Parts: sequence; structure tokens; C-alpha cells
Amino acid sequence: MVFEHKSVLLEETVNGLSIKPDGIYVDGTLGGGGHAYEVCKHLSNKGRFIGIDQDEAAILAAGSRLSDFGERVTIVRSNYCDMKLQLQKLGIDKVDGIVLDLGVSSYQLDTAERGFSYRVDVPLDMRMDRRQEKTARDIVNDYSEMDLFRIIRDYGEEKFAKNIAKHIAMEREKGPIETTGQLTEIIRHAIPMKFQKTGGHPAKRTFQAIRIELNRELEVLKNSLDDMIDMLNVGGRICIITFHSLEDRIVKESFRRNENPCTCPSHFPVCVCGNVSKGKVITRKPILPSEEELDVNSRSKSAKLRIFERS
Repeated sequence: MVFEHKSVLLEETVNGLSIKPDGIYVDGTLGGGGHAYEVCKHLSNKGRFIGIDQDEAAILAAGSRLSDFGERVTIVRSNYCDMKLQLQKLGIDKVDGIVLDLGVSSYQLDTAERGFSYRVDVPLDMRMDRRQEKTARDIVNDYSEMDLFRIIRDYGEEKFAKNIAKHIAMEREKGPIETTGQLTEIIRHAIPMKFQKTGGHPAKRTFQAIRIELNRELEVLKNSLDDMIDMLNVGGRICIITFHSLEDRIVKESFRRNENPCTCPSHFPVCVCGNVSKGKVITRKPILPSEEELDVNSRSKSAKLRIFERS
């Protein structure tokens, strides 16, 4: 299967990077290389591009897509939380731009056996990095009812989280829950029918919650942002596309804190904490997909782009 992924907010992201032809740019979530290809088109022979992804299929797809750019491109299989270390291995301390396109790729959703989708009945998997041992099956069968409730409520923003967790706990007493189809049926029984008619697919939020928990997506994001901002050259920019309100909040708060890190009480006449601003938030409000984009790519619906510039 071809690694197809319509890059969300493509033009807005590439413009937001304000690319210098001789600069060094990093995509921490390379995917099929859609954003990467556009960035590389703006680079001169002196420019350099590093793509990072933990998914082997993405690495292969992007490698072939970016082959036109030859030596300018380096692709690394890793998680973007190790960006600093991976760049140091390549002899790079500072870069001119970083892109993160968070969430799951269209390819991962559309490749049935990866177990990300609730539309086909396959083993529960959802690993973004298949070298990892723990899968979605382990979460569904081994987490306590209380922990399941917490992640479905917080990461899925699912109002029937309590009932879904209860139904999962009851069902797995009869035997392990092995497949996406089994889990989807359990969720259907836990959500009142009148809400199923209006709220999109009933399993969507729960699947999202389990995926975020399994791949530690929010934790990785939160722990990586300050490091990435520190890696930027003066005038360098970081562009982050989120698809989830908790992700967006983490990015928004991190950008704001890096712009204004002063911790002094508001009544102090001058700053004495010594914290210095690292730059400025370019997007006071996030950039959202255009009507045209929403028409051609339904998966862009919840996307938000935020940009920060290093000073």
C-alpha cells in the first residue's frame, strides 16, 4: 500500500517556517514526507533537511518521495523526543526551522492491520513504533477500570467514558478483548443510541484515547517543546499542527511561557527572576484549515497550527 497522507495546512506551514534556502530544517513527524517535500523545494544545494519518524513504513515512503533531493536529505528512525540527540549525532547543534504534524497519519489509519481504525476488525495494536512491545490490547485488558475511565475521559474527551470503562471491565471478565471489532461493539453498547446518531462514530474518541496513551503522545510533546525551541537559531521558527485540544493547550502554554517566562509577582515594579524571553509567538490565534481544504480533506477538521520564532 502506498503511504498516502494529505498534508494538512501545507501551504500555511511552509510559509510559516519563513525558509532560508541555505538553512537546516527538521521534520519531527516525517510521515509520508508531504510537508518535507515542500520544504526541500525551497532549499538550495547548501540547505539541509532532517526527517525523523518512528514508523518504518513512513521512513521507506518518505525516503522514496524525497530521493530527488539527494544529499540534502537525512532520514532518521526515532521519536522526535530524541531530536536533540539525533541532531548531535549528525553534528548539528542549531537549526532554522522545525515542523511537527501531530496525530496519526492517513496511512496508519488506512492500513487495517495496524489496528488504528475502528472500521475494520483486526487485532488491537495502535503502535506508532512497532519495535515497542506494549500494544492497545494490553491497555484494554490490563488497565484498571478507573484508569480506563481516566484516559477515555481525558484523552478522548468522551462524555460516556465511565460507562465505556465499565462495559470493557465487564466484558473482559468473560475473556480477553483481542480485536478492534470486539472493542467497537462494547463501546456501541455503552453509548445511548440517540447519541450514536449525531456524534460521529461512537468508537472514535475511545480509540483516540487509547492511541494517545499507548504512544505517550502528550507526554512526549510536553517534554520536548523547550528543547526544540532551544535548538532554533535566532529567527528560526517552529510550526506545530495539533489535532486535539489537549495537544493544542500544551503547545499554546509552552509558546506563551517561552515568550514571557517572568515568574515575578505582578506588583513587582521590575523583573528580578532573571528569566529571559526566548522569542515571540507568531500566531496569537491558531491558523485553521481553509474551507477549500476542509472540502477536500475531512481529516483536517480539527487541525490547528501554531508558530513560534526564536529571538
